Amino acid sequence: MARFLRPLLRGTTYTRLLHLWVPVLFVSVWMFIGPSWPWVPALLLAPVGLIPAVRTGEGVQARWMLTPGEPDAGFSMAPSATWRDRLRTTVWLEVRLVLGMLAAFACVWLPVTCYGLVRAALGDPGGEVPVLRDIPGHWAWALAAPLPLLALYGVVVGLGRLATAVARALLGPSAAERLAALEERTDQLLERTRIARELHDSIGHALTVAVVQAGAARAAGDPAFTDRALAAIEETGRAALEDLERVLGVLRESGRPVGSRPTLTDADRLLESARASGAKIDADVSGPLESVPGPVSREGYRILQEALTNVLRHAGAVPVRVGVDVAEGRLVLEVRNPLTGDTAGAGGGSGLRGIRERAALLGGRARTGPADGEWQVHVELPVS
Repeated sequence: MARFLRPLLRGTTYTRLLHLWVPVLFVSVWMFIGPSWPWVPALLLAPVGLIPAVRTGEGVQARWMLTPGEPDAGFSMAPSATWRDRLRTTVWLEVRLVLGMLAAFACVWLPVTCYGLVRAALGDPGGEVPVLRDIPGHWAWALAAPLPLLALYGVVVGLGRLATAVARALLGPSAAERLAALEERTDQLLERTRIARELHDSIGHALTVAVVQAGAARAAGDPAFTDRALAAIEETGRAALEDLERVLGVLRESGRPVGSRPTLTDADRLLESARASGAKIDADVSGPLESVPGPVSREGYRILQEALTNVLRHAGAVPVRVGVDVAEGRLVLEVRNPLTGDTAGAGGGSGLRGIRERAALLGGRARTGPADGEWQVHVELPVS
């Protein structure tokens, strides 16, 4: 019994009923003007539904009155973009009017019918219902008195649920709106992935340099070397803090531009940081780096940063050959270092996976792994 009566304790049941009653107010006013033409309100609603902004208003009403409190109600909040959306809005207005008339009729006449049956059971037939005026009074009518109230319960709850289902079908997002929402969600996921890579590359590189420098300074026991190591740690730490502040700023303010991110023209700073950590860098940079498009140049910088970080983390202070070449419509990045026991098992890390993913997103390719007794990271990116 409690489960049966539960819908009567929910506010949604009554907000849905109120939502259906709203168009009935317009019909009630019209009945004072032209009672002989009751079909005119339905005719007037047809052109109203063709107005693009009406779909937005109906979507807002449906969300707050048919499904209050639901985070994803499934209603479109955008104006009608196509004629199909306008026709769906028109059909919804007509359906809402019909369901509202049924709800208003039931809410008025079913309680009146219950009242008439109670009077008949008390031996005083009559009332406002014409079919009950001529029935003989008898106590047995008391058994039928609850039936109109049960019917009223079914109408109120059933029409509310029916209106919600029809509204979701007619006011739900169109195929174009669903595609736009999917694209927006995809962009958000890609942005989150990019930010995660940014933090991994920048902070990971800074921590690797700091660990290597601190270990080398402790082992060297040379005050001059220790000063150089601390200066390198300080410089790398400042750069990492700048990257961290920029990324956190993007997360705090979604409308804020990404700002200036390092590009391959800043590769000298990256190479010097690796040299300060003890790596013997032999760099060969050729071609016009400034002509490389911004997205490619920025991702190329991160790829080079991650490759050098892996060298310092897994191989330590070893000779490293770095090649950066821009020619024939492509950017070629290559980092090679002697193959050691640590680097031989480093192919499954998230950093190398990120390098391959960056290259794939830009339409390029990346090879990472042992080659001719060395560990190599070879990346080719299109620049045209």
